[in-house]
Amino acid sequence: QLQLVESGGGLVQPGGSLRLSCAASGFALDYYAIGWFRQAPGNEREGVSCMSSGGSTNYVDSVKGRFTISRDNAKNTVYLEMSSLKPEDTAVYFCATVKRSVATMPPVEYDYWGQGTQVTVSS
Repeated sequence: QLQLVESGGGLVQPGGSLRLSCAASGFALDYYAIGWFRQAPGNEREGVSCMSSGGSTNYVDSVKGRFTISRDNAKNTVYLEMSSLKPEDTAVYFCATVKRSVATMPPVEYDYWGQGTQVTVSS
């Protein structure tokens, strides 16, 4: 059974850093597209970053230069390194995957989702 489990969220001050993890089971993560998404209260879910099976990546403009997506195939885990965090980054962060190789940003294109992890940026 395909499963994704996020971890690493928490409370951090503006300017701080966090690393989110997304552990996959039931499938080999490196064969499929994977994405990170976030949803703040009252907002629609948005794509933050994605990675294709070949390793190409994409980021929403608001996080470029601050967030980095990476993958550890041996651990079957995808990470989202977040730095220079801002209050507007506060949201529940989700990872998701779809059984194809090319990753895109729209959440609607992903079929399998984790439960999410809360990130709060506040002083």
